[in-house]
Amino acid sequence: MTDSLTLFLPTGTAPWRWLRIAGGAVAARGEGLPDLPGADAEPPIVIVPAEAVTLHWAELPDRSTAQAVSAARLLVADASAAPLGDLHVAIGREGAHAERPIAVVSAAQMRAWLDMLASHGVDPAMLVPAPMLLPRPEQGYLRADLGGEGVVRGPTSGFADEARLTELITGGVAPTVLGRDELEAAIATALASPALDLRQGPFARRRRFAIDWGLIRRLAWLSAAILGVTLLIGLVQIMKYEFAADSLERQADLIARQGLPRGETVNNADRQLDARLSGLRGGGAGFSRTTAAFYAAVRSIPGAEVRGLAFEANGDLRVSVATENEGQVTDLKSRIEAYGFDVKTGVFQSNAGQLTGEMTVSAR
Repeated sequence: MTDSLTLFLPTGTAPWRWLRIAGGAVAARGEGLPDLPGADAEPPIVIVPAEAVTLHWAELPDRSTAQAVSAARLLVADASAAPLGDLHVAIGREGAHAERPIAVVSAAQMRAWLDMLASHGVDPAMLVPAPMLLPRPEQGYLRADLGGEGVVRGPTSGFADEARLTELITGGVAPTVLGRDELEAAIATALASPALDLRQGPFARRRRFAIDWGLIRRLAWLSAAILGVTLLIGLVQIMKYEFAADSLERQADLIARQGLPRGETVNNADRQLDARLSGLRGGGAGFSRTTAAFYAAVRSIPGAEVRGLAFEANGDLRVSVATENEGQVTDLKSRIEAYGFDVKTGVFQSNAGQLTGEMTVSAR
């Protein structure tokens, strides 16, 4: 963030304090609540007291945020006396360091802070623990005064400065005190990309849904253009198919005309060609095919004879046959059907040692 407003929550007798960061440096500072930016401006960053937040550092899995948070909660459960369900755990990252900061704060305290800020019309972009404003020292400890609160920071620690607690943690080594200029430069650097934000999980900031009417109009025009092009492609394809169909129809008509007798008046070449073909070959499967199948079946039955044959206009072949016994009648019928025809058998009568009768063979 290049330009931002930072609010320090009041602690004890200390009032509200604020800093305005511009151009990577502290541009203004003051006490009390400043004029808050409008709804369209970047919301302020809020610094919470160090005494209300417990900080830990640990190596956490990087596969997913959910796994990292779960691992952090397990670590916190071992180090905290309070029930885990009453605590809010947030994780962050400091550059390329393997250890990641873990913040533990009471969930009730988080709700109280957010309710207090909301009562003043503030919906903070982030809630940052005060020790995270100090730079991470390579070794030893750093100390600074933030809004009337002493804060100490080590490579993997951060806490409110209390004489006995500080001596116990630092082993009696006095922390290096940051001057005002060094502190403000460190704050501007830390707020450019905060390493830890408490607004995670159930306390994450809700994003406001804003309708981008300009984008919607562009999408509408784009959709209309896509629809128009799609319709145009469809029309072109239909026209191509229509032209191709007309061409094929003309070619078929020319071919059909060639199959008609010369001098015949052509009204419907397709129908006239079908009529001529039917006249040449007969109806159904045609005279030649039907008769050939029937005679082939008769030749395969010893003693079977053809007594009469008539080919109807509808393609049926009516035949009179004679066989030596009824079994041969059944065999003859089966052989004809095997050639792909239907057979209707009439009444067969015994005459001079033979069975004679009629069959009707028709195409399936």
